[in-house]
Amino acid sequence: MSAHGTFRVPEPHNEPVLGYESGSPERDELRRRLDELAGRRLEIPLVIGGEDVQTGDTFEAVMPHRRSHVLADVHKGGSAEVDRAIAAAADAWEDWSRTPWEDRAAVFLRAAELLAGPWRQTLNAATMLGQSKTAHQAEIDSACELIDFWRFNVQYMMRIYEEQPISSAGVWNRLEYRPLEGFVFAVTPFNFTAIAGNLPASAALMGNTVVWKPASTAAVSAHFVMKLWEEAGLPSGVINLVYGSGAAVGDPALASEHLAGIHFTGSTPVFQGMWKTVGDNIARYRNYPRVVGETGGKDFIVAHPSADAEAVATAILRGSFEYQGQKCSAASRVFAPASLWPQVREQVAEEIGAMKMGDVADFSNFVGAVIDASSFATQKEAIEEAKAADGTASIVAGGGYDDSDGWFVQPTVIETSDPDFRTMKEELFGPVVTAFVYDDSRYEDTLDLVDKGTTYGLTGAVFARDLRAVETARERLRYAAGNFYVNDKPTGAVVGQQPFGGARASGTNDKAGSMWNLIRWVSPRTIKETFVPPRDYRYPFLGPEPDAGR
Repeated sequence: MSAHGTFRVPEPHNEPVLGYESGSPERDELRRRLDELAGRRLEIPLVIGGEDVQTGDTFEAVMPHRRSHVLADVHKGGSAEVDRAIAAAADAWEDWSRTPWEDRAAVFLRAAELLAGPWRQTLNAATMLGQSKTAHQAEIDSACELIDFWRFNVQYMMRIYEEQPISSAGVWNRLEYRPLEGFVFAVTPFNFTAIAGNLPASAALMGNTVVWKPASTAAVSAHFVMKLWEEAGLPSGVINLVYGSGAAVGDPALASEHLAGIHFTGSTPVFQGMWKTVGDNIARYRNYPRVVGETGGKDFIVAHPSADAEAVATAILRGSFEYQGQKCSAASRVFAPASLWPQVREQVAEEIGAMKMGDVADFSNFVGAVIDASSFATQKEAIEEAKAADGTASIVAGGGYDDSDGWFVQPTVIETSDPDFRTMKEELFGPVVTAFVYDDSRYEDTLDLVDKGTTYGLTGAVFARDLRAVETARERLRYAAGNFYVNDKPTGAVVGQQPFGGARASGTNDKAGSMWNLIRWVSPRTIKETFVPPRDYRYPFLGPEPDAGR
């Protein structure tokens, strides 16, 4: 039962990013947790209806940067476990969908505080070891961004609830924002623990129950996110965690008549396949499922001749190579004017030559390993293709790779004279960026290449000191990026500051980190209450005409 009172939620703020300087307490604590997690082999179960479920069918979760080191044996689920998770979600829905909003909010606000405090380095260490993130990349992801999602989402929920209709005299009109009828299927990627912790939680905050399938390559961090929710008081069955392959878990989930929504981040082909399956099954669902997805990107940096060359070079180095380019927002194509490119290329090549790559537990390394053998093969193929391009493309920086210990790919810059070269158009999702050099006089023509060169529309950046050049790019590239940056790299969206998402082949643009995402997880009901209802069906116009004889 709801308490009596109109409550104000705590004012959210962005979690400060810790620096991990030598000798700092956070650095010492993180090192301890890294040693502890690396020193034991976990057994990770499914979690269904609040119970740990071991199927006996397991896969190994390994360190990408030390692939012989097994962090955990992870139990996999199939159709039986998915059906059990759907049933557990349905049971939990009966209470959770009717739980007062302030009690739901308290769970995730408590989770945010636990993560800001005692759980911070546990989740950071799990993300570093299992997903090969540096301390800084883990801190901004598995700590700060995830804390921000859980804090700010509560405020966004209240903004939605406060949107109410007007009422005429004698009537009270209300909008009730009901949870969806059924379960939400959350499918989360390896590259951001924050996304893995937000996609199920945002739906659950709004009163829904969830079947969650995380990426297998992020199983260790997902395990600790689930444990954190349990400590924060999330009731059993609200979020049910099922590891397994996309087909083994996804097929039975999408086949269920109780599917109410899909919250997805991952590849464009997988999302399109899921949408097609939903379309094929549309007549069997009890409701039309909400489909929300953030998918791929072929994100750009375009520099005008007036741009600051050092700023462009730094944007390439950070925007393309932080976390090995494994961000949906990472820059993977650069359009540089001929007058600026030599200076940019020289700085980028020099910095790449000095950039350290290796085990992320060594805090001097800027680059870790790509996530798995498949990604390694993709990057290797692109690099070799550029080397063999016979004049149309060449490697101007980096180009090395080695999978003897971990899946390491050196940050690599390809230069091409062909704007349709494959690496200018296809998503690689790794530390490989391709630069096309244009004639200074063809800036506006180049903007057309940026706009039409790929099917994606996620992030992009323009660098210029000429204000008219910025305005031209902002207008001509209006649909080329859902997150558009001026004189800044196209990565690093912050909750509450830059709601994230793109359109075209990059997704449904429902803007994670905003109320526009949360609105998808409710089904509004209009309630009209008339205080004194009429007691006669007749309207005034039905009255008799005046007596003509008077």
